Amino acid sequence: MNTLSTNPISSSHPGYILTIICPDCPGIVFAVSQFLYEQQCNIVDSAQYTDHFSGRFFMRIHFEQIEKPLQLTLVEENFSNIQNRFQMDAKFYDLQQKPRVLIMVSKFGHCLNDLLFRTKTGSLPIEIAGIGSNHHDFNDLAKSYQIPYHYFAITSANDGRKNDVEQQLLDLIDKEKIDLVVLARYMQILSPKLCEALAGKVINIHHSFLPSFKGAKPYLQAHQRGVKLIGATAHYVTTDLDEGPIIEQEVSRVNHSMTPDQLTAIGRDVESMALARAIQWQAEHRILLNGKSTVIFQ
Repeated sequence: MNTLSTNPISSSHPGYILTIICPDCPGIVFAVSQFLYEQQCNIVDSAQYTDHFSGRFFMRIHFEQIEKPLQLTLVEENFSNIQNRFQMDAKFYDLQQKPRVLIMVSKFGHCLNDLLFRTKTGSLPIEIAGIGSNHHDFNDLAKSYQIPYHYFAITSANDGRKNDVEQQLLDLIDKEKIDLVVLARYMQILSPKLCEALAGKVINIHHSFLPSFKGAKPYLQAHQRGVKLIGATAHYVTTDLDEGPIIEQEVSRVNHSMTPDQLTAIGRDVESMALARAIQWQAEHRILLNGKSTVIFQ
């Protein structure tokens, strides 16, 4: 939808995003479109969805300012009347501000390495503010990308320190203004307290289609069961272990002739692809929570 204007629209700014969740009713799209027109904004693209089971309406609008940079705080204030009228959970985002991400990893570095490369080459719109781990294995990799590396001394042998270590993690997240924590094969279970403190801000990659083949050797289990598809699931972390809202799933077809090592290699590629897409959609504000599920505007 384009507003009529004799002034050229600047392409130097990537634009802004408005996301909306509210009870479904007539007039929402008209009210929002008219508001953006009155703010001298041009709608680049728009997507919407109504969940007839819950009666909720979801919308994502990518828009830009026609003549000059937008004062987003002022726009949010002006939007409050519409927000209250339709009982909206509405959020505005500036796409020029990339989310600051903390990547957590243990001893498997394929997802970490993939995310570092994608970010470095500009294909992933995030800023990696730090890498955290309960091991020292990827310190040199972090240095090669000039990214701070944070060691958290926690193992299954010293669970008594878990509360202290998790508080250190929370302090780091607060200090570095982290927007998103990514568990890139971080093999430690987050406590309910930490999950609640970071609700909606932690994405995990699980090495299977949930809930199949949980545990330390999923691809050996898959080989023993003769599976025909290798899968991976990216999901939000909640207090229910591996049961948070699913963001993305990826698969690859396999057969009986493949060894567990071959399945592992295929699985690592699948995990990397699913996690990267989930993070990209998060960074572009394409994911809206719908109870225990997600609405994703691609």
